[in-house]
Amino acid sequence: QVQLVESGGGLVQAGGSLNLSCAASGRTFSSSAMGWFRQAPGKKRGFVAAITWSTGNTYYEDSVKGRFTISRDISKNTLYLQMNSLKPEDTAVYYCAAGLGDGRYFKSFIGVNVWGEGTLVSVSS
Repeated sequence: QVQLVESGGGLVQAGGSLNLSCAASGRTFSSSAMGWFRQAPGKKRGFVAAITWSTGNTYYEDSVKGRFTISRDISKNTLYLQMNSLKPEDTAVYYCAAGLGDGRYFKSFIGVNVWGEGTLVSVSS
């Protein structure tokens, strides 16, 4: 079974940056895609970004395009989310996810089968 552990969350002022990490471990890391989701207080969990592990193809939710960058280090089985120009509306618990299939389907939660515990990102105005 794959385990995912996020890190890098914290409090930042609007316009600032944070870099989230997600380390994957387990007997065999066989996921074909990984991604980031977020859940703000009182709202449903939503898609942020995803990457297809083998090709590096990336997919983003419209509100983060141009501000967030998802990437992976294959040798370390680690996923990253570089977040720039942060806004108060980016405040949420950010969850790392892994699964099967292509990353393009993660926006609909298709293929996601493992979740991390989440890391809190707070952006002050």
